[in-house]
Amino acid sequence: MQLPLLSIIIFSPILAGVIIFLLPARLTRLIKSLALVSTGISLALSLIIYFGYDTAAGGYQFLEKLPWLPSLGISYLVGVDGISAPMILLTGLVASTGVMISWGVTERPREFFGFLLILAGSVFGVFASMDLFMLFFFFEIAVFPKFLMITIWGWPKTRVYGAMKLTLYLFIGSVIALIGALAIYTGSGLNTFDLNLLQTVHFPLEFQRLWFPFVFLGFAILAGIFPFHSWAPDGHVAAPTAISMLLAGVEMKVGAFAALRVGILLLPDGAKYWSWLIIILGVINVVYGAVIALIQSDFKYVIGFSSVSHMGLVLLGFATLNDNGLTGAGMQMFSHGVMTAMFFAIVGMVYDRTHTRELSKLGGMIKVMPFAGIGFIIAGLVSMGMPGFSGFIAEFPIFMGLWQTSPVAAIIAIIGVIVTAAYILRVVGQVFFGPVPLEFEKGLPGITVLDKISIAILAVFMVGIGVFPTLLSSLVSSSVQHALTILGGV
Repeated sequence: MQLPLLSIIIFSPILAGVIIFLLPARLTRLIKSLALVSTGISLALSLIIYFGYDTAAGGYQFLEKLPWLPSLGISYLVGVDGISAPMILLTGLVASTGVMISWGVTERPREFFGFLLILAGSVFGVFASMDLFMLFFFFEIAVFPKFLMITIWGWPKTRVYGAMKLTLYLFIGSVIALIGALAIYTGSGLNTFDLNLLQTVHFPLEFQRLWFPFVFLGFAILAGIFPFHSWAPDGHVAAPTAISMLLAGVEMKVGAFAALRVGILLLPDGAKYWSWLIIILGVINVVYGAVIALIQSDFKYVIGFSSVSHMGLVLLGFATLNDNGLTGAGMQMFSHGVMTAMFFAIVGMVYDRTHTRELSKLGGMIKVMPFAGIGFIIAGLVSMGMPGFSGFIAEFPIFMGLWQTSPVAAIIAIIGVIVTAAYILRVVGQVFFGPVPLEFEKGLPGITVLDKISIAILAVFMVGIGVFPTLLSSLVSSSVQHALTILGGV
């Protein structure tokens, strides 16, 4: 009997979270250790799935199925393809490093780590779900812990505003997507939520043109699509460090992944019809997000708007509907997830020690925390798309695919890459180099061993995939070919 790896990955953190809530609050070390062990288990098994996926066979693998509500066509059905397997690994990386980064949390650690683990389990569930109902089920579970973690442990100045704004935007988006999903369910005539079966249905052209925007846009709001992007920087800035890592590193990918899995693959003719609009909005994401990041004075807001810009590249890759673009988008989701988790982790380390995020008040941090400085520079090179790092091997095929579809859009989007280099160099210069401000000359505490381990783990993946791109591209390409078949060889 095959070990249910995906179920263990999904429910290990959820079960640990429930156990943590039942433990006495005074057992802080046990609570933190249990959180680290559970996310470590999920990470280890996600590595087994990632490297155990058969790219030659392709399709959905590691399948598990259990009927739940047969009369409604609902079942617990999980599996991975070449796009979701890297997303499972990404979630494991960000969740486990997020626990390490949060080791110093002293305010209500039981509730903090309990909610963090339930949030991580829900994200695993979305990426593994092959049943449309279950996908929404896990999608909605994440809303409650996100809201509470931001309002309780977030930045006092904006935590209520940021949490409320994030929750309302994402709730509205999920309702819009749910309407489209129900239309797909009833329109299929199959009485099933099985995504594999729904992909075989040839919906009428007018049906697809009508309902595609509901599904795609509803999910893409979570991916930060313009003009519904403003929840992202405000939510990221208000959130505690680990939640910022999960929001930008993983949750935004949940929106993009669901937009691809439900929108593009179930309604391919609708995707072709509306691709021009996605290209326009994606270009605005890339350029606008980069320009706004450039003029920010708050360290964390720079990274928040940077995430909006880089997610625009994912949307552009989707909109190309061709081999290069879709492959690049799948790789960009993973690369950006690791990169932005590193960014927010290091921003948190700097803030915890200096108690400021104002760029004008920072400087010389490379002397105080050299390991963090090197990690930020590596993530910055990824963000700039420098050769030898994961950002380059992800962004280059996106622009190749976009050039095939719309050369003008590709030229305009390149502006965003140039501006990205400008704000990354600006931040690195202001925060990590130059003189140390007078108030910090007496010395600041260095980062912890767990902080260093987290930085090292994330850096290994950014550099490793940049040097050995086939580690990621072969997986993504295997599923892109299936998507292209659905799209009719576009």
